[in-house]
Amino acid sequence: MRKQKIRGHNRRQRQIELWRLENLNLNVESLESFYYVYSKMVVHPWCDLSILNSIIPAPKGKTRQLILEGLLDIYQSWKEQLDKSGKPYYLKIWLYEPRFSKSQVVCAVGERIAHYETLFDKPEKNKIWKSTLPARIKDRFSKLNCGYSWDEECYGNDYVGSSEAYASLSDYEA
Repeated sequence: MRKQKIRGHNRRQRQIELWRLENLNLNVESLESFYYVYSKMVVHPWCDLSILNSIIPAPKGKTRQLILEGLLDIYQSWKEQLDKSGKPYYLKIWLYEPRFSKSQVVCAVGERIAHYETLFDKPEKNKIWKSTLPARIKDRFSKLNCGYSWDEECYGNDYVGSSEAYASLSDYEA
């Protein structure tokens, strides 16, 4: 496998900002129809499948910070909109590690709440998420209730895989 070099970071960062802006408003019609909505970052190359068996490096530095801020902004915007409805809901940021670019904001209502509450298994020991975030992002994350769950991928009998953890971030307190 060869490691792919990512070029054009300024263009990618502009695309991240467009993704953030496009997802600030909760798609209420879709939420009422399907009882769930999510927002994944759809920016090349992180949203692509690796066809040539190359490794796409995880976002780093400023790009990673922009993604985190986008997830937090989308979460906060959706939370404000859902709070106005007065109905129960499930709203979390699924922060995947090490597959950071797969992180997303997930919302469910009605019958789908129970599904998402039990979707991931909880490990026996809860890990503390250690991060080197800038102060402005660290302050926002400190207001979230964080919890770890297993991000499991199922394969056939001929493959032995391992579980990765993801952090579930919710209950943002403004």
